[in-house]
Amino acid sequence: MIALPQMYCLTLKNQFIMDFQITNCNNFFKVKGILNKKSVSLFNDEFNNIFEKVNNLTISIQDIVSMDKYGVDAIAKLHERALAKNKKLSIIGFGCKELYDHFKTEIAA
Repeated sequence: MIALPQMYCLTLKNQFIMDFQITNCNNFFKVKGILNKKSVSLFNDEFNNIFEKVNNLTISIQDIVSMDKYGVDAIAKLHERALAKNKKLSIIGFGCKELYDHFKTEIAA
C-alpha cells in the first residue's frame, strides 16, 4: 500500500523557506527538506506511535538538506524509543553530517 506524500511548506513572513516532506511505502520512509525547530513537530507527529504499528522501520535521510539540534534530537529520541521497545530502526543515506556526528559521539562515549 502506497501512502500519499505529506508535504509541508514552511514560510516566514511570506517568504518560501523550504518544503519538508515525508513519504512512505510500508515501513520505509523518506524524509526530505530541512528538519529543524520549525519542522520537527511534523516529524514527531508522523513517528509518534510508529512502534505500536511496526517492528521494523527504515528512514532515509538522503534528501535532508540540513538539520539543526532539534532535528538531531528528534531522530535520537526515535532511536531511543526503538531500543526501549526492542524494535529495529535503520537510518540510511548520507543526508546529514550533524546526525552522523551525534551517533558517532554516542558510540565513543
